[in-house]
Amino acid sequence: MSDIPLRAFGRSRNSRSGYAPLNTERDEYDTIGNGSANGNNQQTMPLQTTITKVAVSAAKQSHQRWKGKKRQVYRDDPEEHEGLLGDDEGHDSEEEVGRPGPASLPTHEQPTSRSSPSRKHAGGSKDKSRTVPFRPPEKFQARFSPNTVKNQKYNAFTFLPIVFYEQFKFFFNLYFLLVALSQFVPALKIGFIATYIAPLAFVLFVTMGKEAYDDYKRYLRDKEANSAKYLILEPSGVGTASPLDGGPHTRSVPSSSIRVGDLILLEKNQRVPADLVLLRTSDSSGTCFIRTDQLDGETDWKLRAAVPTCRKLHSDRDLLSLGAEIYADPPIKDIHTFVGTFTINSSPSQSTNDVPMVPVPTVEPLTAENMLWANTVLAAGSAIGFVVYTGAETRAVMNTSHPQTKVGLLDLEINRLAKILCAVTFALSLVLVALNGFRGLWYVYVFRFLILFSSIIPISLRVNLDMGKTVYASQIMNDPEIPGTIVRTSTLPEELGRIEYLLSDKTGTLTQNEMEMRKLHMGTVSYGFESMDEVAHQLHVAFGSGDKAHKKQMSLMTGAQLATRGRRDMSSRVKDVVLSLALCHNVTPVSNDDGTVTYQASSPDEVAIVQWTESVGLTLIFRDRTLIKLQTPSGDHLSFDVLDIFPFTSESKRMGIIVREQNSGEITFLQKGADVVMAKIVQRNDWLEEETGNMAREGLRTLVMAKKKMSEQSYETFRERHHTASVQLEGRNEAMAAVVAECLEKDLELLGLTGVEDKLQDEVKSTLELLRNAGIKIWMLTGDKIETATCIAISTKLVARNQYIHQVAKRECLLCEKPGLWLTCFVSSNTKYGEIVKTSDGVRDQLEFLQSKLDCCLVIDGESLQLCLNLFTNEFIEIATKLSAVVACRCSPTQKADVARLIRKHTKKRVCCIGDGGNDVSMIQAADVGVGIVGKEGKQASLAADFSVIQFSHLTKLLMWHGRNSYRRSAKLAQFVIHRGLIISVMQAVFSAIFYFAPIALYQGWLMVGYATVYTMAPVFSLVLDRDVNEDLALLYPELYKDLTKGRVLSYKTFFTWLEISLYQGSAIMIMSLILFENEFLNIVSISFTALILNELIMVALEITIWHVYMVIAEIVTLLLYAISIIFLPEYFDLSFVVSVRFVWKVAVIVAVSAFPLYVIKFIKSKISPAASSKLL
Repeated sequence: MSDIPLRAFGRSRNSRSGYAPLNTERDEYDTIGNGSANGNNQQTMPLQTTITKVAVSAAKQSHQRWKGKKRQVYRDDPEEHEGLLGDDEGHDSEEEVGRPGPASLPTHEQPTSRSSPSRKHAGGSKDKSRTVPFRPPEKFQARFSPNTVKNQKYNAFTFLPIVFYEQFKFFFNLYFLLVALSQFVPALKIGFIATYIAPLAFVLFVTMGKEAYDDYKRYLRDKEANSAKYLILEPSGVGTASPLDGGPHTRSVPSSSIRVGDLILLEKNQRVPADLVLLRTSDSSGTCFIRTDQLDGETDWKLRAAVPTCRKLHSDRDLLSLGAEIYADPPIKDIHTFVGTFTINSSPSQSTNDVPMVPVPTVEPLTAENMLWANTVLAAGSAIGFVVYTGAETRAVMNTSHPQTKVGLLDLEINRLAKILCAVTFALSLVLVALNGFRGLWYVYVFRFLILFSSIIPISLRVNLDMGKTVYASQIMNDPEIPGTIVRTSTLPEELGRIEYLLSDKTGTLTQNEMEMRKLHMGTVSYGFESMDEVAHQLHVAFGSGDKAHKKQMSLMTGAQLATRGRRDMSSRVKDVVLSLALCHNVTPVSNDDGTVTYQASSPDEVAIVQWTESVGLTLIFRDRTLIKLQTPSGDHLSFDVLDIFPFTSESKRMGIIVREQNSGEITFLQKGADVVMAKIVQRNDWLEEETGNMAREGLRTLVMAKKKMSEQSYETFRERHHTASVQLEGRNEAMAAVVAECLEKDLELLGLTGVEDKLQDEVKSTLELLRNAGIKIWMLTGDKIETATCIAISTKLVARNQYIHQVAKRECLLCEKPGLWLTCFVSSNTKYGEIVKTSDGVRDQLEFLQSKLDCCLVIDGESLQLCLNLFTNEFIEIATKLSAVVACRCSPTQKADVARLIRKHTKKRVCCIGDGGNDVSMIQAADVGVGIVGKEGKQASLAADFSVIQFSHLTKLLMWHGRNSYRRSAKLAQFVIHRGLIISVMQAVFSAIFYFAPIALYQGWLMVGYATVYTMAPVFSLVLDRDVNEDLALLYPELYKDLTKGRVLSYKTFFTWLEISLYQGSAIMIMSLILFENEFLNIVSISFTALILNELIMVALEITIWHVYMVIAEIVTLLLYAISIIFLPEYFDLSFVVSVRFVWKVAVIVAVSAFPLYVIKFIKSKISPAASSKLL
């Protein structure tokens, strides 16, 4: 490829740092082969022998000296060469460009990214990986996303269009918009335009006001975040603050002005404004703690490490003269993964004669441990970071998802009923026009009738339901018996009353996520919780605390134990396992302001184990990236250098550490992990599998501890190979894991097995029993092993004492000769010794067996679950949803969400998911109702959920009381509002039919406005306070909830019942008013409308089961308001007639005819077929 000559740039006369010119392809190979290259008669420093060809190649690619002409080039891909320059002509003139400093860059050309095998040019896709030099030019920085926070949904131009679209995509609002617009057509105008425009405008203005207010609040939050001030490091110049302590010059800039390549100085408790590579910290170890609760919801502090080379610099000021660049992979969502490299091209020097502190060039790998993600908070000290991602490319923004809006089943049912009512309205209009013989402009008459009957679909229905939801949410959050409960999705309270499947996490949800070390097994001896003092004694002996204490405690040892091992041998074994547990972890002791020490770690299991080692005498007193200090029972201190750490991941299921004891220099590789992976790594033994199963059956979480001693030579070999793999840009993680597996994870000495107990949540047993009695089928989905999950299922009473448990677990079948056939094999426990199932027919047989045992509990692991879903999805879900309980183990977060979706899709029933950790978020969002618990694992699940509680037992009150009431009340409220619109439309139809099918309005103007608001709204809305039983009975008899889940409160049957009631009452009122017709038409309006209002007030009273004081007030106040309004509406009411006796008795007769028969029917029905709740009153 031909060279692309670029404009040369100047270098500071006082410094040797700067970007050196790249070599050509030929010279690159020459350089690698010879170990040096000549350019302008300057010799480069030879690379260290520990850096392999891969590292050298990466380094050379970013930094090579070119022999020949005095010009500097960047080697670009052909497409970039062609697109950026278009020819081979360059610029030979030299000029100073970019920011002032020793290593300025050409402003007219972007420095090329380090070429990576993963780069794709097909289709012209833009590669977002980047190589960012220190002190980049402004033109280079401008190519990346601005660092602005923008959570606003609208701007001045998009607000109205988006809000209108969101409102009118619903059938309700679109229907009323069309009705309102029709009033601007003279031929269709009926009554006041305001009576049609006002209700819709009110709903729209309330919605728009709420949206505008919410968006304004978002704007203020964005403005606050964008204007937060941060200090960036810059060379001394205009606008920089002179440091008092000799540190670097800084300049204060708002967060929105931060750009890629800036050096940011962070102080304690300051929010990280962008994704930064950590370069230096105020701690001498080069580490710092960050709080990530706003990113991943976890409350534990995380330890981050600075780039090793930058830690070695004399001061922060040296960063400004460092000739280096950082390569970063394209931005992705994963906050646990980062692939990058840190390359030093020239060291900071005070004069041209200084010797560089580090070999040049040097390439160091960057991982997620070197990153400070945006929206995390620096927990202690100060730090300096290098910006690599800003704005929309930060992990925080990329992980900000907008989950799909959940719509309750009740809302969908009412929407379907509204469509039926619309069809009824249209049919009724056509019938009236047809009965008139389609005379004249019949199509105009059809539209006029549609407008007259528009009250059949009342716009107040949605207003009433939304207001009702607000009341329910307020009642839930203000309930003193479930403190801390938060309603995050106010549109779903009714869904809580219709749950038929509950999918629950185990750890932290059914259990407290408070760990306690309960058991230590070492093959020949096992120590329980009561005998931990013996472990402490053996540890004292091993560390030389004297033989007196040893003899004093000898009686605690059994003869069988001493027969197989000598005293000193047993003590040394205890010492090995306890010392390994005290070293192999990621726990850091942190001193609080009050002098106390707390342990910080990402897992409560590890904290529990370190607290246990402290209780037996071996205390962790200091920990940083390079050193661990322990205090022995005798008070002595042990110091270990940390050489390498291999953190725990969900894929590896293990963590390891390499330490060197400072006194002896002995190097040891320690590893602990799950039994399923450790069993293949440790030396062959005959007890691990059996004891792991025994501990799991006791409900303990197990960890296998092992170690391997290493020579200095073997460690150096491993370190070189591991470093080579760590600087790869493609397949880095796989290469590093392969080196660890080959060099370290072979024939480890098995030290012991720990059992940690996770305590059950308060009242879990009674809660699960009550939910089962309410007809809710409970599934437990966990990532734990089958034995532990089964034990927890039994201890929580999810499984009855004598209930049959059917286990299906994936195993590798050693009997299969054909390779890969084991993938379709799993072991079933329906026989004494288990049965190997090899074919799809075998799986079908298992499903048929389950079909015949629907009262059993199915315990299945993740792989078997996936196998069943792949082969027989519908059959498996159909059978599993009929079982009384299902426990799914070793489930990934994706599997949990898939199970929730499958149950919803197959059963069409309401599914509730409850969890407490970040791994439960996908399941919670996939459910109809998601409940998050604020627990030890943080608030991520709580923030993503529709409802947030502080413990599992609060689910009882939430479902049995609040959920049941919300659904009953909303169903009754919706049907009554529909009845209120239907009855007046029936009266209009009867009136039009009698008066020659004329499309003339019976009630106009203020009467129609008042009917839906002042005259009936308060009594009807008071139904949201109705209840059929008191709280104690609802919790005592969960079977009441079971009746409600059948959906009989709001169904087509109840809808048509109310339709018949409306038809009868509307006809009765209108016909009786016409029979009692006086001399003037005005009297018909006053008589019929008064009878209508009184009828509605009586109907509300008949629907109330248990009276509330607000209901009484609403009824009385509404009646008084109506009486007073008559005085101010003389165009509708003849006051002299209204106060006459004739008016009173005629209205009384009409109301009696319309309402009394319904009272009689309801009374008879309550005696013949009483409701279940009425039997308890």
